[in-house]
Amino acid sequence: MAQRGRASGRQTGRPAARPAAPAPARTAPAELAARRARLQAVIEPVVTETGYDLEELSVKQVGRRHLVRVIIDGDGGVGLDAIADVSRAVSRALDDAEASGRELIMGEYQLEVSSPGVDRPLTLPRHWTRNVGRLVKVKAGEKTLTGRVVDADDTGITLDVDGREHAFEYGALGPGRVQVEFKRMNEISDEELAEFHDDSSDDEGPDDGEPDDEGEER
Repeated sequence: MAQRGRASGRQTGRPAARPAAPAPARTAPAELAARRARLQAVIEPVVTETGYDLEELSVKQVGRRHLVRVIIDGDGGVGLDAIADVSRAVSRALDDAEASGRELIMGEYQLEVSSPGVDRPLTLPRHWTRNVGRLVKVKAGEKTLTGRVVDADDTGITLDVDGREHAFEYGALGPGRVQVEFKRMNEISDEELAEFHDDSSDDEGPDDGEPDDEGEER
């Protein structure tokens, strides 16, 4: 996971003590959606150009700044070096867009680029093809099945349930969930494990005004 911070109006030296500022007004959901759309127009082409897919883009207000979270994935997975490269490319694109006069997001923001966690829902054909061989839980019609994905293409999957193979079209399936198998933990990358454990702290966000361990306050 790579993080990069940006804050406007940076000052040198220690500022004079001043009364605590009132809590910032919460951004309306409609405005957050508009900001997300503006950011996606800049970020998605950059991610695609690097050879990855933009799986998710979210914008959330955290104190006096915003958290811009970008989740990317690829056929061969996403390593830490790739995440760092994409983060730098996205940062440059955002800086260039703002320098050209485009207003993407007001005030301070923290950019976070990461890969999907192992518990992300499988909703698109590419999600399933990238998880062939994994044990998944999925609702098919009125039943909830747990089985291993033995094949997946653009139209559907083949699931091995207790030694019997069943074919399903995507339209008959709900979102799938990869099941963590402790006997197969060595097959899960460090990045996936880190994302799996980090999900429980998603709502905490970075402390207002404090630089993150991997980010830089600008």
